[in-house]
Amino acid sequence: MALKNVIGIDHAVVMVKDLDKAAENYKRLGFTVSPRGTHSAHMGSGNYTIMFDPDYMELLGVLQPTEHNAPARAYLEKNGEGIERIAFTAVDSAEGAEEIRARGYPPVGPTDFERPVTMPDGTVSAAKFRTFQWPTAEAPGGVRIFACQHKTRETVWIPELMKHANGAKRLKQVLMVAPAPATEAAHLAKMIDRETRNEADGAVVVPSGGDRADFVFLTKDQLGKRYPGVSLAGLPERGGAGLVIVADVVAAEKALGAAGVKSAGGVVVPPADGNGTMLAFVKG
Repeated sequence: MALKNVIGIDHAVVMVKDLDKAAENYKRLGFTVSPRGTHSAHMGSGNYTIMFDPDYMELLGVLQPTEHNAPARAYLEKNGEGIERIAFTAVDSAEGAEEIRARGYPPVGPTDFERPVTMPDGTVSAAKFRTFQWPTAEAPGGVRIFACQHKTRETVWIPELMKHANGAKRLKQVLMVAPAPATEAAHLAKMIDRETRNEADGAVVVPSGGDRADFVFLTKDQLGKRYPGVSLAGLPERGGAGLVIVADVVAAEKALGAAGVKSAGGVVVPPADGNGTMLAFVKG
């Protein structure tokens, strides 16, 4: 029985070494990037968001080492930049935490935090969240998962931030590479109470819920065959590999310029040019 308080992918977290340089890179790729946010002191991190509808991307960096961000620092040390965790939308984080506890996963949290937000008119407001995590050790495909309850959606989904020169509209898939895709997919499916689906090329899909993006688990070799001509240099053998983004492909091709590679009916940014994250822009 599916979780009642977790309703699909909310955002993908791309862990980066230099937060401001990563933001400049994503601007060059045609994304509208939010002003920089600074999280609560115990988190020791900062971010930039790239807003879609109904989901988004987050560029996350460590500003000050803390106990809270130790796993993120360990990830960077081991893997370099890339998709470090995926957030689900939480309807109610307190109740969601109890739901996963009942399924045998002791939750981390719920934790309340906020960050200042400069609104388009120049005023400063706050984005407030309540999150909970599945146990850190439970990381299917090497990617941690957590759930995020937005208490102030109006300070996150700001219309001016949702229009992108590359035509990006929403997330369609999170691509996860692993030597044993079926095993990793089954692990995630159990954690979020969903069923897996097999694809013709051997990849295994885990729907995240509702109308949100799917997880696709596949080997690095399978990923290369799906996206011929795209260099996968820098990707780990096991970990978050990329994001498939519904977009205006003509606008994406124009905005990306030399960074874009035509492949699989769309245009793709190789991981080396996307801070460790492959970005595949496709038609809806």
